[in-house]
Amino acid sequence: MAVTRLPTAALSLKQFLQRQKVLGIYRNMLRTIREVPDAADQKYLRNWAREEFKRNKNATDPDAIRMMITQANNHLEELQRSLALAR
Repeated sequence: MAVTRLPTAALSLKQFLQRQKVLGIYRNMLRTIREVPDAADQKYLRNWAREEFKRNKNATDPDAIRMMITQANNHLEELQRSLALAR
């Protein structure tokens, strides 16, 4: 019998890549939020982003995850455009 070193809950390559993409979006979102000039707005946006990602962290449906990634990218781009206009 072959012995595998992978844990029973190992991610597939596709799941791993999707996870990396989500973490990248989250990091970019937090970095962009740091550029918001008002501290109260920064706090609100940071809490909003954290809650959104936490709320969806147990999603398993690949189509739903792709849709959420698209929405997160749209929110990030919108925030970046708003900051660019405010400068």
